[in-house]
Amino acid sequence: MTNLLTKGCMALCAILLAASPSYAIESEEDVFAFDDFPLEELLQYPDWFKKSFLDLPDDLQEALDEEKQGIIVYFGQKRCAYCKMLLETNFGLSDITTYTRRHFDIIPIDIWSTEELTTLEGTTLSQREFSVQEKTNFTPSLIFYDKTGQEALRLRGYYPPYQFRAALEYVADGHYQQESFPDYLARGESGTAFEPGDLNEEDFFIPPPHNLDRSRFPGQRPLVVYFEQGNCHACDVLHGQPLRDPAIHKLVQGFDNVQLDIRSDTPIITPSGERTSASQWAKDLGLFYTPSLLFFDEQGQEIIRVDSVVRFYRLRKVINYITSRGYQTEPSYQRWRVNSGF
Repeated sequence: MTNLLTKGCMALCAILLAASPSYAIESEEDVFAFDDFPLEELLQYPDWFKKSFLDLPDDLQEALDEEKQGIIVYFGQKRCAYCKMLLETNFGLSDITTYTRRHFDIIPIDIWSTEELTTLEGTTLSQREFSVQEKTNFTPSLIFYDKTGQEALRLRGYYPPYQFRAALEYVADGHYQQESFPDYLARGESGTAFEPGDLNEEDFFIPPPHNLDRSRFPGQRPLVVYFEQGNCHACDVLHGQPLRDPAIHKLVQGFDNVQLDIRSDTPIITPSGERTSASQWAKDLGLFYTPSLLFFDEQGQEIIRVDSVVRFYRLRKVINYITSRGYQTEPSYQRWRVNSGF
């Protein structure tokens, strides 16, 4: 079987295996390296997705009547390559599909549809309006709602099977009531021991010390902060593929680029002027995935973050959103894509 995971990923996978012996990586496809250009053929939902009348209160009640833990609202697009990875790779694993169906009903939402739905608060919106309201900039996005209709977890974008399975267990087993998802993952990794590797280097990274404060004196150009870690296969793929693309490589030269180790105690002054460490800042930001890219404007305000699997097409569009100053006239990345033809 192709080795898809670095030591850190393998450690987390071992935790999941211990908790659920039936869990196994059944796909040999590299989940971090796929063509993310819009699909030619439209995606079809799995036949076990809920055939919903788009009344979320009714959907939740039906899930409770079947003694499930809640519902998952899936925000997707019919030509989304990342959605295809979730539907075919993650849900292609029998253990993940069985576990999901046992504990949740999945309600599919098309982020471009004008068809109306009723939210859990009783508001009537189009699927598109609901998607914008929930800031589903990247598909697939999933919102987990518990038995009371409260949000338990939100996933923005595509995550590999081992992290997705961890998310399912985090909600289904009620861990969300006691700890954050990053803390849950960190606790699972705490019993593992492996030597941290070196971070990938780039000639455009600004060396430490890192005073990113823009609260008093604006920066000269936008800032992007790369939260990474050693022994991170997804980080290796980012540096070895998308960041090697000539167009992307040229575009990132227009930013102040800073790389941080998500696990390190390296001192940092954040764009808002707070003194902290890299690991504590990542925790405060709720980050758990590496690499995560956070984009800030000249005043230190966060514009957008990419904290899930990212490939060429998506990364180029996000960078274009920043470099074109699209965020200044359209704070919603999703609406900007519509208005700009992306």
